[in-house]
Amino acid sequence: MEIRARTITFTLGQISTLGQPYAESILERAEEYDKSMQFNKRALKIAGIAVAAVVVILIALPLFININSFRPKIESELTSALGRPVTLGEMSFSLFSGNVGVKNVSIADDPAFSKSPFITMKSLEVGVEVMPLIFSKQLSITGIELEEPQITLLRASDGTWNFSSIGGANKNNPPDPAKSGGSQNLSIAKLEIKDGKLSVGKVNSTAKPQVYDKLNAEVSNFSLASQFPFGLTINLPGGGDAKLTGRAGPINPQDSAKTPFDAPMKVRGLDLAASGFVDPGSGIAGSVDLEGTLNSNGSQAKAVGTITCEKLKLSPKGSPSPKVVTVKYAIDEDLDRQVGTITQGDIAIGKSVARLTGGFQAQGETQVMNLKLSAPNMSVDELEALLPALGVMLPSGSKLNGGTLSADLAISGSLDNLVIAGPVRMSNTKLAGFDMGSKLGALPAFSGKASSNPDTTIQNASLNARIAPDVTRADAINVTMPSLGVVTGAGTISPNGALDFSMIADLQTNRSEARAERTGRGGDQGGVSFRIQGTTSNPSFVADVGSLAGNVAKGAIQRSVSEKTGDKTGGILPKRRPR
Repeated sequence: MEIRARTITFTLGQISTLGQPYAESILERAEEYDKSMQFNKRALKIAGIAVAAVVVILIALPLFININSFRPKIESELTSALGRPVTLGEMSFSLFSGNVGVKNVSIADDPAFSKSPFITMKSLEVGVEVMPLIFSKQLSITGIELEEPQITLLRASDGTWNFSSIGGANKNNPPDPAKSGGSQNLSIAKLEIKDGKLSVGKVNSTAKPQVYDKLNAEVSNFSLASQFPFGLTINLPGGGDAKLTGRAGPINPQDSAKTPFDAPMKVRGLDLAASGFVDPGSGIAGSVDLEGTLNSNGSQAKAVGTITCEKLKLSPKGSPSPKVVTVKYAIDEDLDRQVGTITQGDIAIGKSVARLTGGFQAQGETQVMNLKLSAPNMSVDELEALLPALGVMLPSGSKLNGGTLSADLAISGSLDNLVIAGPVRMSNTKLAGFDMGSKLGALPAFSGKASSNPDTTIQNASLNARIAPDVTRADAINVTMPSLGVVTGAGTISPNGALDFSMIADLQTNRSEARAERTGRGGDQGGVSFRIQGTTSNPSFVADVGSLAGNVAKGAIQRSVSEKTGDKTGGILPKRRPR
């Protein structure tokens, strides 16, 4: 006979040698151990059955909680909070994650803007507190996650947005505290938007809306009645991205667009032409990086920062500039009156800096500008690379070298119809690669009077410019060229670059004599008239036959009068009456 306990085996012979008392003790302990093992096995079976039962209950419990019964309440709460009808589709509940899934969500737009939805999404996840839901059937929201929402923003001609009325109130109908108290108490621990798409357009406009994708946002401790932190990233039309992080709130119950916020902002690779921020007809284009801050108290907004522009183009006929332009700006805006003031606008092109100041105001769908640009003693070499961006084409193969340019310009009108006007002065520069002497020397009137030189040196040049979409005009042109003399005149440049200038060249070194000849007071030797035609890239110089004939006739008349009257001044002084 053998007795097995634990892993020890004894034979009867061995037991007898141990002694009867000790053998009985071993047998008793073996029996107790067997009973313990049997109890543990039964306990393990019971525990396994209990765990299985709990798992079955946990799996089956959502089947007994009809989460869809909460749908009317959730729709009602959201409708009350947003002031917009909210529609929810089929709902599901996950006990392990504590999430409620909702399909086919739709939030209506303000009917004054559109009958289409303001937001749609295939699904969203709503985090809830499980225990209150199971035992008290109370729905406590801990978080909301929106998956791939489609959001449509529309702007009216008066400047209001379709999200301005979110919250259920407007300027004409203030919120009722008794009715809005529940919605004002709404709070969400975490609100997320993942991979959204944002469409921005204008009401009743045929223009294609601008579409921004990859919208991702996160809001913590969201409340309608208090400030909350937020972060947002989005891809921009035509490439590039933007990032905002900061704080916002409390939500303005009368106009959500006037909710206070304070946010640092970074923009990379903004395509001006595709952004929708500028009118396509303006011809403005280029790539922009921006870093600054944007804040608002709901009525007054302020933007401060630095803009870096590459491949800038400022005219429909212009071409991208190879020069980088940097702008340091500070802008104050009255949101109620839609009026803004540029308090700082330092435009740097290399080491040259121009200053832009003034204001702007919204009128309908456009912005009307009233600005001043002061550009004192800017380097011509720096500006030369920017001329193509302005649509200014120099004669083919030529280039401006050296000297300075100063301008005091007024910029006025709507963005799509800007007019730039004011005096422009340039000194001590050279138009390299353009031989003005040879061009004029081909005309009989200049034969032997205009010296040829590969470059045209300009001692001083001034004019009054007026640049408009329909035509560019230059008046009071006065150019001093040592090799030629003083050239004066006026003319126009058409949008396609065609030139039409009437000029007079005074081939004199004495300016007083030249001035006298231009006014006809120098006898019959007046300045030589000519016209500049062709295009900016290929100008042509032709004799002004009409002006020449007029000068000849004028000289003949003056001589005739002086001969008859004995007036040696050429008929300028009045004849004395006999006493």
